[in-house]
Amino acid sequence: MAKLKPIITLQSYGIYSTWDNESKALPQIEQFTTEVIATLDVEFGLIINIKKAKGEKLHYTIYHPNIPDDEGDIMPPFSGVVYVKDSDWHFYLGDTLWPPINNKLGNWRMTIEYNGKLIADKTFNVALPTERSAVEFWQDRGYKPLK
Repeated sequence: MAKLKPIITLQSYGIYSTWDNESKALPQIEQFTTEVIATLDVEFGLIINIKKAKGEKLHYTIYHPNIPDDEGDIMPPFSGVVYVKDSDWHFYLGDTLWPPINNKLGNWRMTIEYNGKLIADKTFNVALPTERSAVEFWQDRGYKPLK
């Protein structure tokens, strides 16, 4: 019998509610975005859904900007393996910011692979808040200036 081909979908990405990795509950999406304002404990990442792949292995990696460790050496990307727990499974891959904020600025790329194939890939730009005019503030929310 032929092996079933998994069905993989990107469910959401952006900023999430605080995640408790001890809980089975995944964080809730608060804002779909790849632009993250650098604040302590902001939770950002992505959620995928994978069907028909119970027991299969996923490889994940978080490539972060050049963050130094306590000795001043650049930390390597954070990576690992997780096994699909059931036939209709949601997986959250994310991170949060810790002090000091200034060395966490830049691009954070999050990837998930299945059988050597990239199945999810999102890059988040973590930046300090910028001063914006009132016009830019409202334009960001879809309003057009009056003529």
